[in-house]
Amino acid sequence: MSHEEKAPVDRDFTKNWVNSSRFLFYLQVLITVAFLVGGSYYLYQKRYMGTPEVKVPDNTLYTPKYK
Repeated sequence: MSHEEKAPVDRDFTKNWVNSSRFLFYLQVLITVAFLVGGSYYLYQKRYMGTPEVKVPDNTLYTPKYK
């Protein structure tokens, strides 16, 4: 064989520090982005939609109107 086969120990996730740290870094970035997108979407759904039309009785105004 012209190429070297790696031992199963070298390919193990817990034994290869470089591959495991790279995987954990990208996993952390992915989870952070997912939380940011999810939180932004939640806030977008709950956004302020404007003032509603509220019927205020005439006798409770600053200058009340009586009959």
